[in-house]
This record gives sequence, C-alpha cells and structure tokens, in this order.
Amino acid sequence: MEHPFLFFVRLFEWVGLGHFAHANVHVIYSWVVMAILIGFGYVAAKSVSLIPGKAQNVFEAAISGIEEFMVDITGEEGRWFFPIVATIFLYVFICNLIGMIPGFFPPTANLNTPLSLALPVFAITHYIGVKYHGIKYIHHFTGPVWWMIPIIMPIEIIGHLARVLSLTFRLFGNMMGHELVLGILFMLAGAFFAPLPIMVLGVFVALVQAFVFFLLSVMYFAGSMEHAH
Repeated sequence: MEHPFLFFVRLFEWVGLGHFAHANVHVIYSWVVMAILIGFGYVAAKSVSLIPGKAQNVFEAAISGIEEFMVDITGEEGRWFFPIVATIFLYVFICNLIGMIPGFFPPTANLNTPLSLALPVFAITHYIGVKYHGIKYIHHFTGPVWWMIPIIMPIEIIGHLARVLSLTFRLFGNMMGHELVLGILFMLAGAFFAPLPIMVLGVFVALVQAFVFFLLSVMYFAGSMEHAH
C-alpha cells in the first residue's frame, strides 16, 4: 500500500537516498524501532536505583510478570533465554505500534520483517534442542520406534518448517490487514474521525500479535527442551 507521507522516507529523499528509502521502507522503520528500544533501554538502565520510583516499579512488575509467565511454561531451566523472547516481544510490539503514528510505517506490515524474526526463532529452537540433548535431539524427528522413521521424520520436518510460515504470515497478515483498513477509511471518511475506532483496536491488535509471537516462540523453545517420546 502506498502511503501519502512517510516522515523518514522524506528525510532520506532530502539527503539523496530516495530510491533506497522507497525500496526499503520496512528497513528504515526497523532502524527507527531499534533506535527507540536502545533509547528506552539507556534511559531505563540509567534510572535504576535501590529505592525504585513509580516508573521503575511499573517496569519491574511488567518484566517480572512476563518472565514468570514464561517460566510457568518452560520451567526454571528456560529462564536463561528470557532476554531473547523479551526482546522479540518488545521489538514486535513497537514495530506494530508505530503504525498508529501518522507518517510512520509498521515494519511488520512488510513480509520480510516477520520472516527475519521467524528464522532466528527456528534456528534458536534447534540450538536449544542440541544444547539440552546433544545428538539424541534427533529422536524428536524419528518417532518412538525405528520402523516409523520414514513416516514420522518427513512429517516432523515439514511441521518444523511450517512454523516459520505460521509465525511469518500470521504477523504479516494481521498488520497488513490493519494498514489496508486504515487506508480505506482515510480515503472514504477523512483523516480524523472514522479511523479512530480502528486505531484504538489497532493498539490492541499490536499487543496481541506481539504476545502471540512471543508465546509461540516460548512454546517452540520449551518443546525442544523436552525429552522425545
């Protein structure tokens, strides 16, 4: 969908990089999201104290709540990869959310961004499996008895590859759909009143889609830690 005005695209046009900007809008706004997260991380780390203020209490409660939710799924052994899944959650949420700001584009509404997140989740899943089980991790793909290997292994391989497609298209489809709905309403009913209910719903969708991506990632990681049956 063509946007009438994208702030950072215009900024790149002013410095002579308009062709790159129009071809890689999702990359530019991914950089913006990364800058936002780095900035928030710096401010949050700088303001940490032994006697927490209200903001620190809120952030600590939110982070610890998400972590405990994840540990309920994975057990204590999974606590070490919380920084990975928390980063994924925050990145996806901010990517989704900046689409609510006029002149900004949600990177997750481009297929390449969800795919670039799904592939590392796929790789980390199998890294965790090898880390916990070594060569015995292959039993996740072979089934309970040797003579079922020709049947079970292709099914398991296809299922694991389908996870990449599931993560990618679920996030992309929801965010692109929201962008299309907003664009249609802007054209039909003006820029101020008609999109407001959809924008409010969009904030909810941004949070839900980030949480779903986070939850599925945690479940895949936890599954690779379990012993094969």
